[in-house]
Amino acid sequence: MLTYEERLASDSRWALSEGSRHFERQSAVQQSLERIAKRLDELGVPYAVVGAMAMFHHGYRRFTEDVDILVTKEGLKTIHRKLEGLGYVPPFEGSKHLRDAETGVRIEFIVTGQFPGDGKPKPVAFPQPEDVSFERDGIKYVKLPTLVELKLASGLSSADRMKDLTDVQELIKALTLPLEMADQLDPFVQPKYRELWKNVHGAAKRYVQIWRNKFLTVDAQSLDEMIASISEAANPLQAMQADGVILDPQGGTGDDYAYLVTTDPEVAKKYGMHEESELLIDDSDDDETVDESR
Repeated sequence: MLTYEERLASDSRWALSEGSRHFERQSAVQQSLERIAKRLDELGVPYAVVGAMAMFHHGYRRFTEDVDILVTKEGLKTIHRKLEGLGYVPPFEGSKHLRDAETGVRIEFIVTGQFPGDGKPKPVAFPQPEDVSFERDGIKYVKLPTLVELKLASGLSSADRMKDLTDVQELIKALTLPLEMADQLDPFVQPKYRELWKNVHGAAKRYVQIWRNKFLTVDAQSLDEMIASISEAANPLQAMQADGVILDPQGGTGDDYAYLVTTDPEVAKKYGMHEESELLIDDSDDDETVDESR
C-alpha cells in the first residue's frame, strides 16, 4: 500500500492540491478523521482527537499528514480487535498505530497514563479522554487548555518535540489566548506558557493612519466653509480619541501630516489603520511620496 506520506513526497502537484483540500476540510486526512471517529463511536470507545487536527478545529490551521487520537489501554485493545484488517492495517507487525486502508493516512494512538515528550514520568500525563473532550460536528476533540498543557510538557521534556512549543506560541498568537490561561495549566508548564505569551506580546504592533491636515481647507471659498470643514474633520478624530487612538508625539503635525497611532488591532480595523511596518517611509522633503491614508 502506498502510504499517504509517500504519495505526498512523490507527487508534488497532488501534494499541493491536497494541501488546498485540507484547508477546505476535504483532504484525505479529514476524511480519515471522520471515518475513524465514526468507527470509535460505533464501538463505544472513549477518545479525544489531539495533535494538529485538534489545533485545526480550535482555530489554528496548519497542514498535517496524520491523525492523533487519545484512547485508554482498554480502548486500544478494542480498536485492534475490531478494526485491524477491516479497513485498517498496522504500519508494521505489533504496532499500536493503524493506517486507513483506503487513504493510506496514519492513525496514531496515544494512551492514557503515558507521558508526553520523552515518555518519562512527569507531573503531566495523558488524561482519560472522556474527562477532557468536547464534541464538534460529531467528532470529539481535546479541550484547548489540555491541548496546550500536553504540548508544553512534550516540548519541555524532549529536544525532538520542540515543535510543540512553537505550536503553543502559534496558538497564543492565532487565538489571542490570554496570559491568565496559565492559571488553568499544571504548575509544571505554567512558566513556559507565560514565557511564550510574553514572546508573542512583548513588542506591541503599532497601527498608523496618516492624517493630512492641509487638505481640510484647500477647497474652501469662505471662512464659513473652512470652519465647516474643520468641524466635520473633528468628529472622526474625537471618535478615534475615545477609542484610545493617540497622536504620535514624535510625528506631531509637522509638514501638515498627523500620525495617528493605536496598538489595538480591533480599533485599527475599525478606522482602516495599517501596520506601521507596511507604510512607505520617505526621509526626503518631497511630501508627495508620503502614503496618504485619508
